[in-house]
Amino acid sequence: MTSTYRVQLTPDLGFREVARLTGYLTELGVGRLYLSPILQAVPASQHGYDVVDHGSVRAEFGGMGALRDLAASGLPLIADIVPNHMTVPQPESGNAPLWAALRDGPDSPYARWFDVLWPVDLPVLGDEPGGLVADGSVLRYHEHEFPIRPGTEHLPLPELLEAQHYRLVNWRESPGYRRFFDVSSLIGLRVEDPEVFEATHALMSSLVDEGVIEGLRVDHPDGLADPRGYLERLRPRVPGPLWVEKILIDDERLPGDWPCDGTTGYDALNMVTRLFVDPAGRDTLVRTFTRHTGVSASYESVRHEAKKHVIDLFFRGEVDRLVTALGDPGLRDAAVELLAAMPVYRAYVDPGEQPPAESVAIVQSAAARAAAHADPDAVEKTANLVLYGPAEAVTRFQQTCGPVMAKGVEDTALYRWYPLAALNEVGGEPDRFGVSSGEFHAFCASLPPATMTTLSTHDTKRSEDVRARLAVLSEMPGEWSRAVDSWASSVAFDPRLDYLAWQTLMASWPITTERFTGYLLKAAREAKTAISWQNRDPAYEAGIREFAERAVEVCGASVAAFTAVVDRYARINSLGQKLVQLMMPGIPDVYQGTEITDFSLVDPDNRRPVDFERRRALLRRPDDSWDGQKMLVTTTALNLRRRLDPALPYEPVEAGEHAVAFARGDRAVAVATRLPAGLERRGGWGSDTLMLPPGDWRDLLTGRLHTGRIPLGHLLSRYPVAILER
Repeated sequence: MTSTYRVQLTPDLGFREVARLTGYLTELGVGRLYLSPILQAVPASQHGYDVVDHGSVRAEFGGMGALRDLAASGLPLIADIVPNHMTVPQPESGNAPLWAALRDGPDSPYARWFDVLWPVDLPVLGDEPGGLVADGSVLRYHEHEFPIRPGTEHLPLPELLEAQHYRLVNWRESPGYRRFFDVSSLIGLRVEDPEVFEATHALMSSLVDEGVIEGLRVDHPDGLADPRGYLERLRPRVPGPLWVEKILIDDERLPGDWPCDGTTGYDALNMVTRLFVDPAGRDTLVRTFTRHTGVSASYESVRHEAKKHVIDLFFRGEVDRLVTALGDPGLRDAAVELLAAMPVYRAYVDPGEQPPAESVAIVQSAAARAAAHADPDAVEKTANLVLYGPAEAVTRFQQTCGPVMAKGVEDTALYRWYPLAALNEVGGEPDRFGVSSGEFHAFCASLPPATMTTLSTHDTKRSEDVRARLAVLSEMPGEWSRAVDSWASSVAFDPRLDYLAWQTLMASWPITTERFTGYLLKAAREAKTAISWQNRDPAYEAGIREFAERAVEVCGASVAAFTAVVDRYARINSLGQKLVQLMMPGIPDVYQGTEITDFSLVDPDNRRPVDFERRRALLRRPDDSWDGQKMLVTTTALNLRRRLDPALPYEPVEAGEHAVAFARGDRAVAVATRLPAGLERRGGWGSDTLMLPPGDWRDLLTGRLHTGRIPLGHLLSRYPVAILER
């Protein structure tokens, strides 16, 4: 196992289309093909996380036959699985297990599948009255349909509604079931139940047994009642790689008792990004941000406010259920503040077991912060209950922390506090500007050898090359401040959004007005300061569209000129972070298309079709463009990784302030330039040198041979990176 290449399957890019890419990907150096979910989802789904049938391979991708053909086409397959939830489709009859459970209620054999309270509230009703129609054994409401409980078909509509195992409520209300984050169309599964586990994993297990699938990526394990127990059941069925999409914050590490190979790489992504950010730019960037937006300089206060906001907006039902489990309605405020104060997605407390010391410390530290906003005695009691109390209380708290973090931080705070948006990534801490080479080396030394690393995914807020451009602003904060002052004086709309817009416009340039507008609309709805997904304002949204058009029209030439200056350094960052990620410990993943430059923004922008013909041409004949150089670095590193043991030790190599270097055992050395604008200001490499480990080393990018102590100006004279093989 040496590397993976992530492909986002869609109805237009199915198994047969991907099979035609395997020759190119093999030549690129890819070790495994890593697929988005393959089970039957809503037919038009562009992502596949809205599963409706665990017993079928998705027909729109070509079904089982085409999947087997893909598996035989040359690259072993890794598949993404979704154990936490299924979709509530429209019409609801599209999910047969859910339909049976709603029809027959708690006595249904499918009732145990879903994490619900009976009768279950279904938030589907609009604000206007009417629209409900009983039609034989089906209750219809516009595009929705629900089963009518057998024996109640003859009742008048008001009485019929009362007789069902479900209640239809307004779409703004909390559902009577655990869901994925705040998405009421995704209903939580109880895979902790052995029968549910078997039923929902039988097909995937058979595909692994058959050799069609080699390994699995587990989506959102934090949503599960018992992630460790789930992995203990799954691991024996997956002899190949098993990764979890676990978001780790800052110095947090994956629990050692989770039987898997590691995470899907957001921890590595954030460390690599910080490695190319200059902490010296922090104060100027924060001042520029606060001056333009009026937002507090304290990220911590913005994060707390955002988490409280989403708890009130989205998660009242989840808090109600938690407080019921705590057994004391007087603890509601304390529970809310404890959830808002939690710094991680989960504290890894298992009912009936002594909590790990790290988990106790996390909860108690959060309680100390929460006590500043709620009755300290109530907070202390709540903290003790979620650590040592009833199983339901312990589990519900764990399952609620993740959604509050995801919606409060990822999808709210990161759209409100963004002095340097390169740091506003999934699992990122946007107030932590940069890490030293020493800190990065220490992180790499702690990584499991088979964990996944990545720079871009289908869920990243912005692509790796957008971040490479933004990182340059940390080295030229004064120039950036003057540029954005000029643009903002010409075109303005909402101060809480405009500063993010200027970073986005520069870092994704050239960008169409349509893509730019789409991003700003999503950013504004996620920030929830003027509009949200639940509360639209046509006039405000029209203002966004007008701002986007005028920003491109009035300031486009100036933005392009500024970006051209940034790109002198961003190219160096781009190649450097790519090399570091591909050569550091772990199994590197390349997200579709990012073997060359990619300036995509948050989904759905980052799931657009990829021009593989251009990439094939560059692989055959790399030119000296940024695209050509990135292709050369990517294919050279991936093919080198094929010759290396993933468990080779990681050895830091001293390289000074403006380079990062490390060896993989005695077989390979990677060297990358960092903070290139500062390097240029100081006059270049000067007398800086690097001492190679013993032996003769060939730079695979240039063909040159090196040994001993080498001037960095000589080693990096052709490219800003070096890939050396002994």
